[in-house]
Order: sequence, then C-alpha cells, then structure tokens
Amino acid sequence: MKTWRDERLLSLFGIDVPIIQAPMAGVGNPQLAIAVARAGALGSLPCALLGVGPVREAVSLIRRHTAAPLNLNFFCHTPPQPDQHQLAVWKERIQAYATASGMPSAPTPTVMPPSGTGVHIFAESFCAVVEETRPHVVSFHFGLPEASLVARVRAAGARIISSATTVSEARWLADHGCDAIIAMGIEAGGHRGTFLPGELCTQAGTFALVPQIVDAVRVPVIAAGGITDGRGLAAALMLGASAVQMGTAYLLADEVSLPALYRQAIEQAGDESTALTNVFTGRPARAIVNRAVRELGPLSTDAPPFPLAGSPLASLRTHCERNGSGDFTPFWSGQSASLAETLPAGEITRRIAAKALHAMGIR
Repeated sequence: MKTWRDERLLSLFGIDVPIIQAPMAGVGNPQLAIAVARAGALGSLPCALLGVGPVREAVSLIRRHTAAPLNLNFFCHTPPQPDQHQLAVWKERIQAYATASGMPSAPTPTVMPPSGTGVHIFAESFCAVVEETRPHVVSFHFGLPEASLVARVRAAGARIISSATTVSEARWLADHGCDAIIAMGIEAGGHRGTFLPGELCTQAGTFALVPQIVDAVRVPVIAAGGITDGRGLAAALMLGASAVQMGTAYLLADEVSLPALYRQAIEQAGDESTALTNVFTGRPARAIVNRAVRELGPLSTDAPPFPLAGSPLASLRTHCERNGSGDFTPFWSGQSASLAETLPAGEITRRIAAKALHAMGIR
C-alpha cells in the first residue's frame, strides 16, 4: 500500500521515510546517521572536515550498526587565492577584540576554518573512498565537482544530489546529472549552497522556492530550510517536494554531542535569533546572532573568502569559550530552532513522519 503521495525519492534512495538528515559539518556524526537510518530515513555523514582516513573509519562504524542506505556529503568549492592585504585587514579587526579580551598575541595560520581543521574539497582521494565504500547517496555542497569525478561517483553506484539556492542553480544541477535536487531556502541553517552568480538579498524562502524548482526540473526535489516538524514536512510535500532535508531538527538529538554554549543558544533561540553572516568563514551562512555577528557583520566586506575568514577568529573563539563565552563561536542554525526537541534522533524522525501523515490525512 502506498503511504506517501510521491515515493520517487524513497525508491531512488531505498528509504521508507521522506526525510534526509542534513550532514551538518562539525556537528553530524556516525551515531546520528545510524539512528536516523534505523528509523527509515536517510542518514548523512559530513566529510568536509574529515580526512580520508576518518571518513573510512566512520563509514565502517556505521556499516557495523546498520545496512541502511547512507549519504556521504562533500564540499566542492573552488579554493580561494589569499589576498594578503585583505587577510591583514581582517586579522587587525580581530586582534582588537583579542587584545580587549586579554588574550596574548600569537601567530595564526591563514587557511584554517574556525573548527581548527582544514576544509577538504572533493577530489581524487575522496573519490577513491566513494569507490571503495560505495554509499547509496553522495551529496555535494557548492555545486558539483569536475565532470570526470561525477562520472566516477555515478559508476560507483551512488545517487548524486546537490543544493540549489535558485531556480537557475536547480536547472544547472539537473543538466549536469543530479538524480535529485535540494531546494535550499533562505531559512536554512549553515552555509548557503550558492555556486552561480547572483544576489543573496534576492534569494527565495523555502516555500516560495520549492514549487518553482519542482516546475523547472524533472528530477525529485528535496525541500530544505526552516522545516523542523511534521507540519513543515507535510507543507513541503504538498508543494511538490518528494522529501525534506532537516538539520536544525536534530541539533538537540541525544546522539549529538552539542557543546554546552551551543546547546544553550539553540534552547534560547526564537524567530528573530538568526542571521545570514559571513564573518565566521567568509561565506554567507545562517547562525544565531552573537557579538561577532553584531559587531563584525553580519555581512562584512572585510571578510576574506571562504574559508580564510575563520582562521584569525580561531584563537579568539577558543579563548572566549574557555572563559564561558560564545561571543565568537558560530552557532549554525535555521530559523526554526525553537521547534527542535531533545529526544533520540530515531524518535524525532518517527514523530515528524507520523505528524506529517496525520496532517495530510493519510493516517
């Protein structure tokens, strides 16, 4: 018996519930992916902050606990050419805060994000891991890698998806071989997946973007941005999406080891708590507003391109966190953080699905 109105994506991915757990680089982990997969949705592993070895180990761990389909997520942005003058200006702005905080001056690297680890771009080594581990789904952020790598991923048997923040990007992804497209509304937490020229200020919200992308492409569409409960899932499906991708909904899940400052920020968040900012990494991303966002941004022309802006902030962030302050910490979050629940991830998944079916009158 057919349970969902559009089961194309369920068949394509081999899942039972039209929910994809957003990868959430820096927060997502194997335990979260396992729990979501066991609940019948698509678990995701963020690989952009991991090296080749850790990705292999994480996939092995997941596979020891579930044979369900898995999504491996990668970044495929073009690495920037450092502008030393711009970097110097940005470091000078950050140093003023470091000095005021009493932090001793120390040299910092110029190619590291605020997490303290490198941002890895999908290339030969990661492609070899995909060929070795053969995940059911591979997702990309910031477009797609070069065509030869995409062909190898497809030859490994993986379904390929990527994020679009505009209809033009969705058409481009469809034309370049994506099996499904994530329609990423402006409400979404974390980094915007934008990869074609355009203006951030004109990008659409999820429920305006989804039907336009559905009408523009023939492949299934995955709605993302501001969807945190069953009502949001039902609404997205009624607008033509085949599934949703959720990140903020899982931030308080039992399987996520969210730092205390981050958890507190999410628990206290309301509808006006987030903003799009580039001050943490150099690329627009939605985060909870704190001192860094208010005073350095939210969108600063001084910030070096992604991911170079993060390095000068790294030491200051660590110093403040040790003193109990999240003033310079990126708390990535979508606009509906107040709807997130503290429950096991499997239970979150099942509740959202059940409430969506009820809202649509299917159960």
